[in-house]
Amino acid sequence: MDKLYGLSHLFMTVFLHNFSMFMVVPAITDVTMAALCPGQDECSLAIYITGFQQAMIGLGTLVMMPLLGNLSDKYGRKAILTLPMILTIIPVGILAYSRTKKFFYVYYVFKILISMVCEGSVPCLALAYVADNVPESGRSTVFGILSGIGSAAFVSTLIAVIGALYMQFFLRDSVIDDKHLYTPIISQGNPIISKVNGNLESKKHLLKALRSIKDLTSFLNSSLTINQAAIVAFFNSLADVGLHGSLLYFLKAQFHFDKNQFADLMVISGIAGTVSQLLLMPILAPILGETRLLSVGLFFHCVHMFLYSMAWSSLVPYASAMFSILYVFSHPCIRSIVSKEAGPHEQGKAQGCISGICSIAHIVSPLVFSPLTALFLSEKAPFDFPGFSIMCIGFASMISFVQSLMLRVAPPILN
Repeated sequence: MDKLYGLSHLFMTVFLHNFSMFMVVPAITDVTMAALCPGQDECSLAIYITGFQQAMIGLGTLVMMPLLGNLSDKYGRKAILTLPMILTIIPVGILAYSRTKKFFYVYYVFKILISMVCEGSVPCLALAYVADNVPESGRSTVFGILSGIGSAAFVSTLIAVIGALYMQFFLRDSVIDDKHLYTPIISQGNPIISKVNGNLESKKHLLKALRSIKDLTSFLNSSLTINQAAIVAFFNSLADVGLHGSLLYFLKAQFHFDKNQFADLMVISGIAGTVSQLLLMPILAPILGETRLLSVGLFFHCVHMFLYSMAWSSLVPYASAMFSILYVFSHPCIRSIVSKEAGPHEQGKAQGCISGICSIAHIVSPLVFSPLTALFLSEKAPFDFPGFSIMCIGFASMISFVQSLMLRVAPPILN
């Protein structure tokens, strides 16, 4: 309990950040459609432009996530968290100012550029912060609580600003060991220019942190468990990104949903996910273990997607959203398994590398599923099955489920 109280400022930081991000999601589909295809319920251009945005963001985060995770091991979690917390204010600020076509394109460009650096970095670094402060036996539970608080965060630039300021003033850094925290990013003392050896050493550490792709491959090859967990994370993320890029356009074309119905679905999913992770996960994780709980979550993730794909009534999406009470276990379980395979001073690197793997899915998923969604929602579809692309996304989720059944966590090596 003392540990959870010590993480309260981190929980509040994540809540405020996610709150500001989630509030944009229900409206962005309508904003995009109004800017590109006004007065229409189906727009292939909007689907393609969303897919391009996801792919570009994935390309950027593939490089940046391992880098930011590694840098946080060197310079501290709080210092690196400051960057995404501040930069993510800019796109929502543009959208809040105006939603005309011109400002939409300005928002679109800034969203891509900033998300290439910042997308997913806050949860990634937050997980590393938790791993710094919580022993291995309790990490899956606290990871679930952190994820639950994020789900509870369901529009404003003000909230994003408050989130950045709250983090800066109240969150205490977790990497404070002088042996491993090489140098602060913002020095509080007078700079020393004459110490050549110190400068060379600092440059070596910076160059070492910049080798993000090499760090990713070496980390994945460090153990079979990490390799298997990375495969699960990839296909799970492939399905999540595909669903995120396709579902709202599918519901708008099939049932004429707008931002109000999208918000209702997010609230249902958020409440179910929050209750599940705050109440059920602390009970189920010690009983089932992380690997079994991961498989349970991924199984219901598949069911969730297949229900969406075969929706014959506007009530089905609401029933499907309730399945988040069971499938939300997968993300914290994967992160906890990976966390236990990394050393105490490699948590940022570990979480950054898994986020990098998920970023590859951000590149691949739009290239596959966006054209498929646009095709089957158009009049040129080879057969009448509007939810076909979502069913294919469900098959990607099924691959992650099958792989999770083969996941075996190695026992810890005693020093």
